[in-house]
Amino acid sequence: MSSLDRSLYNEVVWLKNFIEPQAKRIRVKKQRIKPKAQAPNEIQSSTQEIRKSDEVIVEAGDSTEFDRIWNQIYEHTLLSPKKQIIQIRDKNNDILYKSGLGKEELVFDNIPFNSTRVATIWNSSGQQLRLAVSQDQHMKVYVAYPLSEIWDLLGNLFSIFLYLIPVALLASIVGGYFLAVRSLKPVDAITAAARAITAHNLDQRIQHSGVDDELGRLVSTFNEMITRLKYSFEQIQQFSQDVSHELRTPLTIMRGEIELGLRTEQTSDSYKEILTSSHEEILRMITIIENLLTIAKGDRGTLYHEFHDVWLRPIMRELFEDSKFLAEQKQISISLIQMDDALIWGDSGQIRQLLLNLVENAIKYTPERGTVELSLIREQETAVIKVKDSGIGIPKEDQQKIFDRFYRVDKARTRERGGTGLGLSMVKWGVELHRGTISVESEIHQGSTFIITLPLKHEKQLQLFQ
Repeated sequence: MSSLDRSLYNEVVWLKNFIEPQAKRIRVKKQRIKPKAQAPNEIQSSTQEIRKSDEVIVEAGDSTEFDRIWNQIYEHTLLSPKKQIIQIRDKNNDILYKSGLGKEELVFDNIPFNSTRVATIWNSSGQQLRLAVSQDQHMKVYVAYPLSEIWDLLGNLFSIFLYLIPVALLASIVGGYFLAVRSLKPVDAITAAARAITAHNLDQRIQHSGVDDELGRLVSTFNEMITRLKYSFEQIQQFSQDVSHELRTPLTIMRGEIELGLRTEQTSDSYKEILTSSHEEILRMITIIENLLTIAKGDRGTLYHEFHDVWLRPIMRELFEDSKFLAEQKQISISLIQMDDALIWGDSGQIRQLLLNLVENAIKYTPERGTVELSLIREQETAVIKVKDSGIGIPKEDQQKIFDRFYRVDKARTRERGGTGLGLSMVKWGVELHRGTISVESEIHQGSTFIITLPLKHEKQLQLFQ
């Protein structure tokens, strides 16, 4: 309704603005005319006939001037998409122009002066009209529109919606169900494939469609997760086997020696050797168990450590003095190559222990009269610690595995040297605890160099460790 009111209001304004400039210079007399048919290029159709009900009554003085004015108004009415009713009266209330009314007239009291009023009226036929009226010192302008047109249009729209809404609703339900089934079918397939993968068939993977969309990325994520699970299961299985092997070997040795002592009578020296060997194997098992407990606590984050300022140079000098006693039996030469000052944020006890493990490892695998070199180098934001030996070296294919738990390059020779296969694993864990890295450079029969890189202390590092 508001749109109709605005249209009627604009029409009144247009008529007043069109007629008013010419009203003062026209001398009029009343006559009845029929608007002229327009040329084909001026109206919508050359065959359009002027209806009898569109006959207009005007007061005219200069017929040429009035013909031009009223025909332009009539042409404007024909080109309007709405079936508007127009009536124009002079200041004496005589009709100058009317269109779309036939013989009826629009009647309205209390027409506002120099403003436009919109109201609803009824004509003589009882038809309801929406009317916009205005007047000035020259004329009164009436523009109306039958509301029955609007009610008919709304009725037609209601009928259309009445039929279309159920159809559209049904189509949306069917289409939605089809799209839901089609879009969720791959999800069902992924779910079924994921449920079929258990700890016993981690080699299987979910089939990838090859499309890089949300489902494709979900499948890739699932497959990556399964790969990690497989690796974790393999590590657990390998760890269980290694622990069983490491504990079974000393127990087997102890059992054999004790059974031998029980079957035959031995001298006191022989019994002493049996007890000494059993004691050594017990100490080996205790060491393995303690190392395992330390690693387990570190994995769970429950291992106690106290971080503070740690100067590495004094630790390296203490390590140098201790290692000379360890190397004395094999006549191995220990030397300090470079000692820079370096301050880190860490646990001094754990730093000392992991470095001692590295030095012991270097001495263990270095032949007699070999060399072991220690270095502490400060490089920009890091402290680099190097432990270099002239030992047997490590094959290329084993260099990435030596930090795994219980991994030993030569298990037989390692056992002879008293190794448990946990030393380098604990060193790596301690280095990573201090936000550092460890690597190895080695060649067979040319020795090995273990390189530890630790971040120097500054504010950002301090916040990370805290």
